[in-house]
Amino acid sequence: MRILTVRQPWAWAIIHGGKNVENRPQNLAGDYRGPIAIHAGKEWDLRGGRSGLIWDALSDDFGWPVGAEAARHDPRPGFDAIRPLGAIIGVVNLVGVHRTRENGECRPMGLGWCSRWAEPNAWHLRLADPRPLVEPIPYKGALGLRELPADVVERILAGVTS
Repeated sequence: MRILTVRQPWAWAIIHGGKNVENRPQNLAGDYRGPIAIHAGKEWDLRGGRSGLIWDALSDDFGWPVGAEAARHDPRPGFDAIRPLGAIIGVVNLVGVHRTRENGECRPMGLGWCSRWAEPNAWHLRLADPRPLVEPIPYKGALGLRELPADVVERILAGVTS
């Protein structure tokens, strides 16, 4: 199994909020397809905390205020639900990778966006089947898509909700 570090609140959105695309400046997956452990990095992303997409996902999950109006406020004090930092929080399947065209269209999806979470001028890691861990596993993050040691994979598989 591989692991990918993603800053909060994006990591939460992948596991709990319906975020089915991870945007990256390069294809860090290569030909790999399969399970990926999502590691919530130790750093908070302020742009993510102000994202209307994140607030919409929180509204769906927790009944919070929706969209741009709510996102204008500093979200960090109210984002206790989006924890922890520095831990593996769940597993998703990497089902595909593509790059946007210069006009913003997704490849190979044709016209328009492949997901509301997709950003222009990026590689899109297409994610499916998010499975949260019952208890997060503290772990040290790093750049890239990396292999996990067998003992950590065992702990993850034992803690994944179905």
